[in-house]
Amino acid sequence: MNVRSFLRFVELPTKVASMLPFLLGTLYALYRFEDFYMLRFILMLVSLLSFDMATTAINNYYDFKKAAKKHGYGYETHNAIVRYKLKESTVIATIAVLLLLAAGGGIALVFQTGLLIFLLGGLSFLIGILYSFGPIPISRMPLGELFSGLFMGFVIIFISAYIHSDQSVVTLLLQGGWVDLHVNLIEVVYIFWFSVPAILGIAGIMLANNICDIEDDLENRRYTLPVYIGRNHALLLFKLLYYASFLDMIVLLILGVHPLLVALLLITLVPLRRNIALFQEKQEKASTFILSVKNFVLMSTARIIVLAAAVLLGLLNI
Repeated sequence: MNVRSFLRFVELPTKVASMLPFLLGTLYALYRFEDFYMLRFILMLVSLLSFDMATTAINNYYDFKKAAKKHGYGYETHNAIVRYKLKESTVIATIAVLLLLAAGGGIALVFQTGLLIFLLGGLSFLIGILYSFGPIPISRMPLGELFSGLFMGFVIIFISAYIHSDQSVVTLLLQGGWVDLHVNLIEVVYIFWFSVPAILGIAGIMLANNICDIEDDLENRRYTLPVYIGRNHALLLFKLLYYASFLDMIVLLILGVHPLLVALLLITLVPLRRNIALFQEKQEKASTFILSVKNFVLMSTARIIVLAAAVLLGLLNI
């Protein structure tokens, strides 16, 4: 396996779905908690990126092994194992190395931060594996959008903010067999509310992917959400996800982000509406699926810029 086939195997460009929430959570912590720990940042980056690549690799391997339809774009072109004629032993070894890197970085982060990261990280690992592997993977059920949105949107943002918060959001201690848990409910609600665009944007990527694959999924016995609710209802849901994502503007205002900065987010409605319209016209993996990724990148990048500007204004006391 060379660099090119590896990057296609782990679908590196799709890692924006985890890296952008990671950056959003970090900036949220800088703005809200006014703190940053470089070592924790690096450890989470290594663990998160490795695990995201590993789950994609597992998903591609599972699709390769379970495929009933062995022709067409989804199998012959999209799946790197087939396209680059990768050895099965090499594929399995690559997945193992990525999982070891993810686990190593995660364990090191737990020692830096505490028990809560162990529990959330462990749950994320479990869901990530079950998403692509097992007797009935989550990706083959109508729950893929929900799980991917919540875990890659909210949980990643929560953890990446929490590791810089010095436990001012949640405190979890294990002493003498007793578990002592304290939750700052307001802060948790704020983080969740702030995460809404990431949750819905990632769900939109998964939904667009499943809409494009309806026919292939039926042949491969993947009963995703669009298979259950039909193409028309799935397209309506796809559109509504993006309009609902602007609810986070309310919490940004509550947190004190300058209203002018928050209002700038409305500019993104123009390209979002255009991309939604293009996808409504044609749903094709090779050409229009990328619009959902562009929408997510646009939404997240706009909020990163706004939050970074708010942090900068705070440092300048403006």
